[in-house]
Amino acid sequence: MNELNAGFAAAAPLHQPAAPISAATEARRLKVALIQTQAEGAGAQEITRILGNKLSARGYEVHHIFFFRRTDAFDTTPNAHFCARERPSDLRSLGRMLAQLLRCLRQLRPDVVLCFQHYGNLLGTAAARLSGAGAVIANRTSAKSLEPAWTRAADWMFGSLGLFDCVVVNSKTVAEEYSSHPKRYRDRLVRIDHGFEPKRTHTSKSEAREEFDLPPDAPLLGCVARLHPTKNLAAAIRLLPLRPDWHLALAGQGPEAMQLEALARSLNVADRVHFKGELSPQGVAVFLKALDLFVFPSRAETFGLAVVEAAQGGVPVVANDLEVLREVLAVDSGPCALLVDTDDAPAFARAAEQLLFDRDLRSTFIERAAKLERRYSVDEMTDRYTQLIEVVCRPRSQRSAEEREASWIRR
Repeated sequence: MNELNAGFAAAAPLHQPAAPISAATEARRLKVALIQTQAEGAGAQEITRILGNKLSARGYEVHHIFFFRRTDAFDTTPNAHFCARERPSDLRSLGRMLAQLLRCLRQLRPDVVLCFQHYGNLLGTAAARLSGAGAVIANRTSAKSLEPAWTRAADWMFGSLGLFDCVVVNSKTVAEEYSSHPKRYRDRLVRIDHGFEPKRTHTSKSEAREEFDLPPDAPLLGCVARLHPTKNLAAAIRLLPLRPDWHLALAGQGPEAMQLEALARSLNVADRVHFKGELSPQGVAVFLKALDLFVFPSRAETFGLAVVEAAQGGVPVVANDLEVLREVLAVDSGPCALLVDTDDAPAFARAAEQLLFDRDLRSTFIERAAKLERRYSVDEMTDRYTQLIEVVCRPRSQRSAEEREASWIRR
């Protein structure tokens, strides 16, 4: 895949200072719309929250558009638009939601639309093109194994026909999945690894446990994730019968909540599983402070933002052995987490026990993971999106030969 090694925006160095907005951008105050499927406190939404704030700080007019509202996570966000108050339940409500999406885009007339997740990419792009919005940047934040076959086929068609101006991927593992795509599609690929805001707090561990009503002295495992079957949180609950003194805290909301509660009751561990609901970013910082170990049994990821935040925040991690997590949870000095088959309950338990009680191993991983903040810099991510927006918002005739012809993906 030689195309994957071509330069992006003159191959700007990593961790360079934030790029100033050009005079042209300043004069026009580019309008940016970030489109997501649902408003909630999940990983892709956290990226758009961070990116939206950073782009606003650089002078862009930023709007967040959600197909529907699932939680109150974005209720107080400036310029947040909800096309429906809840998930469509039939064709009529779906039609109303899509009509509202078109109206919203026609009223805003954004210079560039950034779409996220597979339905967001497809429906957001179609609506952007129909409404006369400017350029479209698709963002691959859905794991391939979680997408229906028809959305993968539609994505292939959208990219090959040029309905996406660019497609952003967030890891080398995901970039390599496009090796068999047509060159016309691959030439639109841009790799921008996620940046994240470290979850820091001055709260002590004992104070954090008291705030969340968690046991003060028990070994405490935890996870921040949407309560969805793909996150495989049942595997974490199945650890508790094997270790009767362990407790598990889960922060998040989602459709599998009732099933997970039922599983805990069936295993007679309900009194040791603590469901804490969806948390704000600052709430996540305090929650992480309460934990002895972060467990992440997810079956599919494109990046794994929550586990990177936990590791960098000083919580040792045991995660499912996914190729993308081997890539993401590592620095030059080595891996930042123990990776195991989390569906193998005894092996999962042994790895968790090792990382709970082996002080040297804990210290090694904590020290390495502190470097993740630099590897996944928010300013680096924002610089690259800013460069990308600047280019796609210029008429193609005004772009340099390198920008017109080069494949933009790098690293």
